[in-house]
Amino acid sequence: MTLCDFAAMLVMNSPKARAKMQGNGISGEVSFFDTGKNVLVVADITGLPRHEEKCECDVFGFHIHSGGDCGGTAEAPFADTKGHYDPQGCPHPCHAGDMPPLFGNKGRAWMAFMTDRFTVGEIIGKTVVIHMMPDDFRTQPSGDSGEKIACGVIE
Repeated sequence: MTLCDFAAMLVMNSPKARAKMQGNGISGEVSFFDTGKNVLVVADITGLPRHEEKCECDVFGFHIHSGGDCGGTAEAPFADTKGHYDPQGCPHPCHAGDMPPLFGNKGRAWMAFMTDRFTVGEIIGKTVVIHMMPDDFRTQPSGDSGEKIACGVIE
């Protein structure tokens, strides 16, 4: 897909599914476009935590989880999201729900990427989760990305 094709898709097509992200002052939307062969994922998030120290960066784990609800408790916010979406039983970071991290820019993140790990139909009813720390892409089962700080149900 060329950059022009990408821009045309965003302008001319509605996403096939969306997740409205909320939690801890964070808001935004993750949109899922069906390209025919792949899924284009577009995230636009605001209110992310910010580090003010030099050489500290704002990078956040970003995954699709298998649970269909953003509920939880004070001790375990968003616990009902369950684990990463992984219908094939693969190790992390090869879960279908493992996505690139979000890079914050003064509390905001915008990202778009293409994936063939799932179809839009497979993820409707699942959840998208933002974690407090970056995914290390090694630690099992979830990349040691820390506390869940925002969630949205894919509809």
